[in-house]
Amino acid sequence: MELMYVNIVIIGIVVLLAALLGLFFIHRRSKGRFVDGTRAANTARIRQSKLYKSLNIRYRVLSAVMLAGLVGSIVSALFLAARPYRTDDVVSGVKKRDIILCLDVSYSLYDLNCELTDYLKGVVAGLQGDRFGISIFNTSSVTYVPLTDDYDYVIDRLDALHDYFVLQKEYFENYYLPYGDSGYIPDDMMERYKELSDKLDYFEAGTLYNNWYRGSSLIGEGLGTALYSFPYLGDSERTRVIIMCTDNELNAFGREVMNLKEASEYCKKNKVTLFGIFPSEEKFYMPEEFNYSSCLNGFKTAVEKTGGKFYIRTRSQTVSEIVQDIQKQEAMLVKVVMTRQTVDLPGIPFLIMIICLGIGCLAGLVLQK
Repeated sequence: MELMYVNIVIIGIVVLLAALLGLFFIHRRSKGRFVDGTRAANTARIRQSKLYKSLNIRYRVLSAVMLAGLVGSIVSALFLAARPYRTDDVVSGVKKRDIILCLDVSYSLYDLNCELTDYLKGVVAGLQGDRFGISIFNTSSVTYVPLTDDYDYVIDRLDALHDYFVLQKEYFENYYLPYGDSGYIPDDMMERYKELSDKLDYFEAGTLYNNWYRGSSLIGEGLGTALYSFPYLGDSERTRVIIMCTDNELNAFGREVMNLKEASEYCKKNKVTLFGIFPSEEKFYMPEEFNYSSCLNGFKTAVEKTGGKFYIRTRSQTVSEIVQDIQKQEAMLVKVVMTRQTVDLPGIPFLIMIICLGIGCLAGLVLQK
């Protein structure tokens, strides 16, 4: 217990002691002096009687009790006026995060995307209070899941994306690689081909919009869309993170609305941390057309500019290890918000004051009898 106004107690006790000392000296000087009334002779015999002595002892004890009660009530009143209190550290909340998963859904990344969405279901299930969103892109971007804390819904959408990447793999390996754009599909495979095409079109109607003249894998626009999916951008106390998976194989037929460099600069400006996941060289698509080192370094530079960390999915570094390491990064740590709260503690001084007043008053009443 502490006192908010300690000086009240110090000054009050000094004044009280001075007053008691003054009363003591005044009483001592006036003791034995005749002041008023009728003088009586031979009072010594009365003072020697047992009745007088018992009454005198009773008077002195009750006077001392009354004085002690009065002094105790004054001192406790001083402590009460000085505001006794304690200071508590209270957890007023937790600084939560907004996390957006930004996926390049080009066919060159179905293996990595499939593994990532499958593992993230467990991560999302363990979130508490954080908001999670999903943005997918190729030619155009789609906000597949807006920021939400409905984790069951997010997991359901991750399941749907996982199924989409499985379909991509089947289409690419069973139809595109063997037959390409020749238009020839064996009759016994045609029914499944049409079924696959219909299911793939559900996603690609959004992500491949106008790809015939805009190109594909517009990385900067994909990141920019994820960035501007955050509400109140630049004016929020929530920690904001984008986890982006891409091979950075830009295939634009014209100028992007926002390129990767510009998007990363806007991320940094708005205090959004970007974590990047990149495929290994053995999984890199079309190395004869795209330079692996150039694509890697361009994406890595953009990621590190925001204060994030860059990862390469290799045999020795799985997606689970990458995501676990991302969760350990400072930008992903959950921060507990503590506030210091002052709590008044008037109970004890008030109780003592009431007890002392009661004792003093009771002793005074007995003295009057």
